[in-house]
Amino acid sequence: MKAKIVDGWPKNNRIRIHITDANASEVNSIRRTILSDVPKMAITKVRFEQGIIEEDGKILESVNVLPDEMLAHRLAMIPIPTYLDEFLFPQDDPNNANKPEEEWGSPQSEIIYHCSIRGPSDSESVTVYAGDMNVLGETKLQIREEHAKIPLTSLSSGQFLEFYAYASLGRGRDHAKWNPAAAVAFEPRMKAVLNNAKKAKVLFDLNLTSKSGKSIDSSLFKNKACENINDVIDLQKAMHQVGYGTGREDEFANAITLEEMPGEFVLTYDSDGSLEPAEIFNQACKELAGRFNTIQEDINLAMK
Repeated sequence: MKAKIVDGWPKNNRIRIHITDANASEVNSIRRTILSDVPKMAITKVRFEQGIIEEDGKILESVNVLPDEMLAHRLAMIPIPTYLDEFLFPQDDPNNANKPEEEWGSPQSEIIYHCSIRGPSDSESVTVYAGDMNVLGETKLQIREEHAKIPLTSLSSGQFLEFYAYASLGRGRDHAKWNPAAAVAFEPRMKAVLNNAKKAKVLFDLNLTSKSGKSIDSSLFKNKACENINDVIDLQKAMHQVGYGTGREDEFANAITLEEMPGEFVLTYDSDGSLEPAEIFNQACKELAGRFNTIQEDINLAMK
C-alpha cells in the first residue's frame, strides 16, 4: 500500500489522501482505525466550584442556564491540542501506579484548564466560551483560536462559573470525545472519459466552475480522459446537473462516463483540530502496524 496527499490538500482541517496498491478492506481498516484507535486528548473530569460567594458587596451564586452534567458533556467535546509524543495514557503513567483511578493525574498524562467567569452587572447575560478556559501549563496547550468561540453556557447578573477541567489521552472506541476525525470516508479513484464531446456541451454550456475555480469544460480532458483527482470529483458533482430527473439526461446520454481505477482509492476526513490531518493518518498506520506485529508474534509463539 502506498499513500500520498492529493495536491492542494489539506485545506484547513480537511484532507484527501490518494491510496494505491490496496483493496477496499485494507483502506477500510485505516478508516476504522482513525475512528476508533487513534488517540487524542479530551476532557474527562470537571470540578465545579459550588456555593455562594461575596465580591465587592455583591452576592454571586454558582448557577447558570445549564446543569453541570450538560456543561461537562460540552466540555468533553471541545478539541484539545494533542501532542502524542509528550503525554502518556493515564494507565501507563508511573505517577499513577498503585493509586485508585479517581486519584490519577500528573503532568505526564494530564492537562488542566481553569475557568472563572462572573455574570454581568450592566447587561442581561454574558456567554462563556471555550476560549475563556486557561491552561495551567505550556501556552501551546491553550484552546486553539479556531475553537475559542465554541459557546459553553451563559451567565446572568448575580451568577458565577468556576471550574477546573482535566484532559487525558483516550481512544474513540471508548468514547466519542476521543474521536479525532469526522466524516471519514473513502471511494474508488475514478477517471472521467469523454465519449461524445458534442453531447457533453449540455454540461459544459451550464458554465459551472469547480471549487478551485476551474471551468467545467473540455479543458479538463487530455486525450479524452481526465485523471486529476480533484477535477474528477468536481466533475462528478457537476454531472448531477445533467443526471436523472434534470430533464437533460437524454440529451447528455452518457457523453461523459466515470471508470474505476483498480487498486486506487481516495480517503477523505475532517480533523476536529486536536491533531493535524496528516498526523491522524500516520498515527492510524502506526496503530495498525503495531497490531499486526503483535499478531505475528502470537502466531510465531503458537507455531513453536
